[in-house]
Amino acid sequence: MTEIDARGAATGTEDRSRPRAVLPALCATQITSWGIVFYAFPVLNPQITADTGWSAGATTAAFSLALLISAFAGIRVGRIIDHRGPRTVMTAGSVVGVLGILVIAAAPNLPVFFAGWVLAGFAMAATFYQPAFAAITHWWAPDHVRALTIVTLAGGLASTLFAPLTAALAEHLSWRATYAVLAVVLAAVTIPAHALALRAPWPPAPSPSMAHAGASAEEAARSRPFRVLAVALTLSAFAVSAVVVALVPLLLERGYSTSEAAWALGLGGAGQTLGRTLYATLARRTAVTARTTTLIALGGLTTAALAITPGPYALLIALSIIVGMVRGNLTLLQATAITDRWGTTHYGRLSGLLAAPTTTASALAPFAGAALAIRLGGYPQLFGALAAVSVIASVAALRAAPRSTVPGR
Repeated sequence: MTEIDARGAATGTEDRSRPRAVLPALCATQITSWGIVFYAFPVLNPQITADTGWSAGATTAAFSLALLISAFAGIRVGRIIDHRGPRTVMTAGSVVGVLGILVIAAAPNLPVFFAGWVLAGFAMAATFYQPAFAAITHWWAPDHVRALTIVTLAGGLASTLFAPLTAALAEHLSWRATYAVLAVVLAAVTIPAHALALRAPWPPAPSPSMAHAGASAEEAARSRPFRVLAVALTLSAFAVSAVVVALVPLLLERGYSTSEAAWALGLGGAGQTLGRTLYATLARRTAVTARTTTLIALGGLTTAALAITPGPYALLIALSIIVGMVRGNLTLLQATAITDRWGTTHYGRLSGLLAAPTTTASALAPFAGAALAIRLGGYPQLFGALAAVSVIASVAALRAAPRSTVPGR
């Protein structure tokens, strides 16, 4: 098994068709899908609980259930995309997403509310980053890193655009009416974009040389490097997700206002966008194992810095931005992890298998982080523990290189 270069393909790769409409369409659908199916919920949840009397724990559990369903449904979605392309599955996912949001909006009780989020979970699996990454990787390799960066930059704008929009709608409408309006927007943008822009011929599977000596998806998934990589990225995802959710409570515990804590979190999101612009250069100049280990370790280092730094506020803002930059690079690191090691032949399936445990960890991190903070005696202690988790993940990443690599890589 060979390790391909940072551009994502071995020497001699044939040129692939790159339909012009795909990239702008996926940018638009990622912004809209993430903004409505994911980011609208934390904005509307206080209004949901106040209006219905349902507990915040129950409504958040429904949202987390959607993330868990997305994690495991993504495996099947990846396999379908490998064989048939993204058009059908992403278009169907958009339709299911609209139906899910409408069910949530109309839910008269918690069981129906949960049912709506179950549908939303399947929609996430079929429309979020993983299927988009599979489409881009197949159509754009060997220049997929640049295209992936563009799409993730667009996706990073989802909260910037839709959190304020959702809040503005909620000031004049009920949460149910707000979700109904957002469902119309979701349908108008994503269904035609996926149906019309993803019609280009699906590239044939790469030659055996591209597939690294003909390794099958099953062989790659059972290999020790794949399993160790999954462990490393899962631990990292848990730590990163817990840090994002716990940053506001950390700053509140240290005496900062809610507004100051929110600004720190928001500027961390800006750092995430900035970090993604740097990934292509990083990928060209580093080997995949060194890149993986370093980025995960930097996640731990920045988390430890937050754990031991009580202030001043400007320094905490700077740290939050740096944490966001690392987080943005980690998103692209996972997007390219399969092609950097096993090529593009089984990208959809292997990417789905890799995303299942990481998405599960991300879904569980908010609850686990809050529980650990109580047990450990506070949020600084939690951040110290999360830094240790990242260190363990970076050590595991050292063992995730394929057994046979190109010399010097």
